[in-house]
Amino acid sequence: MNANKQKKEKKPAGKMHPLKSIISLAEARKILDENSKPVERVEEVALLDLCGRVLAQEVKAPIDVPPFSRAAMDGYAVIASDTFGAGQLKPKTLKLIGTVHAGGSANVAVKKGTCIQIATGAPMPEGADSVIMVEETEVDGTNIKIYRAVHPGENVGKRGEDINAGAIVLKSGEVLNPAKVGVLAALGLEKVKVYSKPKVAVIPSGNEIIEQGEALIAGKIYDVNSFTLSALVAQNGCLPSKKKAAPDSLGAVKEVLKKAAQENDLVIISGGSSVGEKDVMVGAIESVGKLLFHGIAVKPGKPTLCGIVGGKMVIGMPGYPTSCLTNGYGLLAPLLRKMAHLPIQEPIKIRAKMARRTTSTIGRFQFLPVKIEKGKAVPVFKESGAITSMSLADGYIEIPENVDLVEKNEEVEVILF
Repeated sequence: MNANKQKKEKKPAGKMHPLKSIISLAEARKILDENSKPVERVEEVALLDLCGRVLAQEVKAPIDVPPFSRAAMDGYAVIASDTFGAGQLKPKTLKLIGTVHAGGSANVAVKKGTCIQIATGAPMPEGADSVIMVEETEVDGTNIKIYRAVHPGENVGKRGEDINAGAIVLKSGEVLNPAKVGVLAALGLEKVKVYSKPKVAVIPSGNEIIEQGEALIAGKIYDVNSFTLSALVAQNGCLPSKKKAAPDSLGAVKEVLKKAAQENDLVIISGGSSVGEKDVMVGAIESVGKLLFHGIAVKPGKPTLCGIVGGKMVIGMPGYPTSCLTNGYGLLAPLLRKMAHLPIQEPIKIRAKMARRTTSTIGRFQFLPVKIEKGKAVPVFKESGAITSMSLADGYIEIPENVDLVEKNEEVEVILF
């Protein structure tokens, strides 16, 4: 083979696309905040599905709770003045004229010198103003001996004592927990208006990505990021929609992004945001939308990007699982919660001593996964492609941009997952 032929058949080297500039973590968070807003769609949801949802209406009580005065104890409904002077050595005696159970009602009224046996929660009979506990009484044929005096209203839950009809019991924007769902149930409401969960497309990219269940052949890897990101999306009040992997093609990625932006409130795509010759994400966003930033001074996760396509934000996450999930916690979670009308969660933090000396990179903010062993923070980061760097971790420490070394036994703050 001659030299000319060799030269003719030689293919040119692929062009790399280095990051032209990177921004600080604080700048990235500011851009995400400025370009996002809470979803304003509203839907009616039944009580059984309300926990964790955000109320989109003011709730006024249509009834009193309880809707009638009721016994707070098992015992006897009495007129309090009939018990005055009663004691262990000198009981008062009242005539038993009936019984009322929970869910029923008395068919006779309590008059002076009489009483009615009553169960907890049963409506108070007409004429009675208090309940003497069964423990303070003794049955004597058709009479009841009372061994302690009660005052008017004792052991009685008054109508409207918990909630008055017309009162505002819940406000728009409140996150519904089990107790608040209980309030709605007590009012007899079947469903209420809540903010719809933001729809989030979760898209892997890369020719190397295959689905679980497919045969693993040379050069292929199973999709990890779609599952970790979808779990993070759901955990923070949004509705993930996992898509098939987008191939390493500018045209294909453009179409995937446009379609996802039309159908969702936010698009998250992992992979394709680095500097390799096949990383087409930047070009795709620039051709169909606007690039807001590409590159953050963090470790791991430097090639993270953000853009706008079809009026929707697109977040390009690194392809390596640890980089992807780390930035998911640091960048995505607050954004998701804002879109879902959820309050930003204050992280749980503990103090621990570093188990060994750890180096960092000056100029880059580092999220370092650690596990807690015997009160010490043990770094578990292997490399950006190792998902166990996160699964083994109890949390992470933050190493500022101006720090390049954390000494062994130095006290650090661990942010728990």
